[in-house]
Amino acid sequence: MLTKAFIPYGGYYASPFIRWQGKLANENAISFGAETSKKWISSKQWDPKIFDYVFLGLTVGQPKMFYGGPWASALLGATETPGMLISQACSTSTTCIFQAAVGVETGLYQNAYALMTDRCSNGPHTVWPNPMGPGGQVISEDWVMDHFGFDPWGGTSMIQTAENVAKEAGITREQCDALALRRYAQYTDALANDRAFQKRYMIPVEVKISKKKTITLEADEGVIETTAEGLAALKPVLPGGVHTFGAQTHPADGHCAVIVTTREKARELSTDPAVKIQVMAYGFSRAKKAHMAMAVVPAARMALEKAGLSIADIKVIKTHNPFAANDIYLADEMGIDVNGFNNYGSSLVYGHPQAPTAGRLIIEGIEEAVLLGGGYVLFTGCAAGDTGAAMVLKVAS
Repeated sequence: MLTKAFIPYGGYYASPFIRWQGKLANENAISFGAETSKKWISSKQWDPKIFDYVFLGLTVGQPKMFYGGPWASALLGATETPGMLISQACSTSTTCIFQAAVGVETGLYQNAYALMTDRCSNGPHTVWPNPMGPGGQVISEDWVMDHFGFDPWGGTSMIQTAENVAKEAGITREQCDALALRRYAQYTDALANDRAFQKRYMIPVEVKISKKKTITLEADEGVIETTAEGLAALKPVLPGGVHTFGAQTHPADGHCAVIVTTREKARELSTDPAVKIQVMAYGFSRAKKAHMAMAVVPAARMALEKAGLSIADIKVIKTHNPFAANDIYLADEMGIDVNGFNNYGSSLVYGHPQAPTAGRLIIEGIEEAVLLGGGYVLFTGCAAGDTGAAMVLKVAS
């Protein structure tokens, strides 16, 4: 269990998540995320040079990605600070935050900045040399669509892994539709009172459309209203499957950032020093081949064990749930109410930019815990390759 790594209250933010091929489709995720971070840090009147290490989470190739870590550091104003690129599919945020926390725990860093950013839109088409290709043919892959559609080890698409778990666990179409409807209702709670909950952590971002025109994005775009009638009318994505497009996530663009530091510095940077946010534990897992949705459970159990807690001790649970079966399986295995977690939103509804997805969910979990007067927060989620990652935080006020 970690004891020395803390997140300042308010020492994080998320951009709106924008459905792919939308208004962020032409932004370089690295420079866009770093430049937004610079503005945010400046608004706090902090010196970006306080950060002695930057973790850049990124999964979709972007121009100048080779220089990603140190380039992002320089763009956000930490010109003398090195940076590291971490790419672990949907577990990227969890791993970035945990690596930052381990560095603080061991004294390697004092103040670490984790910036997680991705653009699923306009994903690169990669061409590889093929000396044996007849007529000069090359080996190529579409970075986004090919990887969504095929795991080279599992031998199948991501949605097929969810269908495999649904079949084994006896999860039905009716359960998936009911959960999709519930998750949408929870998301709308975050929109109440002029988006009061989202405004606790979400900041507007500026996008330059042309030399003369800049627009501001203040809220998620691309979320589709979900109704029971609408869900019932949809066909399964895979023949005979239980998931429709209404019961799975969609690709998106966006980013988020989290500061991890010492107890003393967290108190100094916090917008409310009475709120203490401790990074306690991390868990990881790999499920059996082509059963990705199962990985959320052993990852959660490992994180809880390392924190010395049981699921009954947890006040707030957030999950990365690209498919409805993920949450249904987790609830059944952990003995919890599937309707009682992911309050205020989940990636099933507002989309999945990959690297920042878990980070936004963790941030939402912190804010929900603060509203409840404190408590333990559990995040768990699956990732490509039948893997999973989880994190436990303690919020005290």
